[in-house]
Amino acid sequence: MKPALPIRAVAFMVLTALFVSCREEAETEPDTTPTSTDAPAVRTENVLTGYEIIWGMDFLPTGDLLFTEKRGRIFRFANGTATELMGLPTDIDARGQGGLLDLRVHPNYASNGWVYVAYSSSSAGSGATRLNLIRFKINGNQITELSNIFRTVATNTWQGHYGGRIEFDRNGLVYLSVGEGGPSSYGGATSPNQNAQTLSNEWGKIHRLTESGGVPADNPVLPGRTGPTTIYSYGHRNPQGLALNPATGDLWATEHGPRGGDELNIIQAGRNYGWPLVSNGVNYNGQPVADSPTREGIQAPIYTWTPSMGPSGLAFVTSDAFKNWKGDLFAGALALTYLSRLDIDGNRVVGEERLMNQQGRVRNVKQGPDGNLYMSIEGPGRIVRLVPE
Repeated sequence: MKPALPIRAVAFMVLTALFVSCREEAETEPDTTPTSTDAPAVRTENVLTGYEIIWGMDFLPTGDLLFTEKRGRIFRFANGTATELMGLPTDIDARGQGGLLDLRVHPNYASNGWVYVAYSSSSAGSGATRLNLIRFKINGNQITELSNIFRTVATNTWQGHYGGRIEFDRNGLVYLSVGEGGPSSYGGATSPNQNAQTLSNEWGKIHRLTESGGVPADNPVLPGRTGPTTIYSYGHRNPQGLALNPATGDLWATEHGPRGGDELNIIQAGRNYGWPLVSNGVNYNGQPVADSPTREGIQAPIYTWTPSMGPSGLAFVTSDAFKNWKGDLFAGALALTYLSRLDIDGNRVVGEERLMNQQGRVRNVKQGPDGNLYMSIEGPGRIVRLVPE
């Protein structure tokens, strides 16, 4: 094992990582070309604009759109008008990369009325933050029956890498992506932040819960444990995209690498996805994370991006209106400001095409009940609809 780095060097790397991670930017752009000559003709339509960062969004059975602003507000958009909903928690901490994050409507909303939201919080006067998962119901413009069903320990002292995406599987179980949190982001065996490999805390994991926040009986039993916990997979750095593959029922996820090495993964129960021990990227000072990006016992990604595109938001397209794009995977890009269309063949990515290039940081992407593709884009915060013609 290599000797530990000097304290001064580690401090420099931590500060550099903090600066670059918070910007979520990349230095150059990848070379991508269209992968199909039979692509549908599409047009873009503005749905709403003039907001701060729109982090989460989802549709009610009525077609109304719910969306969150990172700074701590939630809205219901119906008949061309956005109305703020009141009654959110008062401890939302929007410093750094935190705030009011993803929002998902329960698949059985028509019968149970539940809405789920992830957010970061802090106690008064505290520099350390948590990630929370709450659920609530909506009565008019008021949030009711709110309960906190998941909360991390408060170790995130730099207010970065929360993850914060929510997804449901075919059985109504809830998945929540949680980033590494901790004191910093630096890869390697000597990293001061080993949260993602530490199975006694919640950070750097993808969690699988019952709809009320309990532990599903068939969750994996991880090394050193005598029974299942909410942890479904671990070794994650900052997973900001979750989507259930409609063809297989598998959970797919994207996560930010350091300098390069952004990942697309198929999430399997009990698997270790490697951070901070291995990565296809390098640390922000140019030093490699490890001698090799692969290691026995660690699940390798099925696709990577170098330089980093900053993946956030993920959706499979199931609408016939998109013709031969049906079944493809769409990922938002924060750093390189485009919408990535990934051509999927089984469990492989066979090509990538860049859409909506240089129109702003794409924070989220979701197929709507009308079959169109919706994106939240920053600068200003707005929602844009991609419509096949």
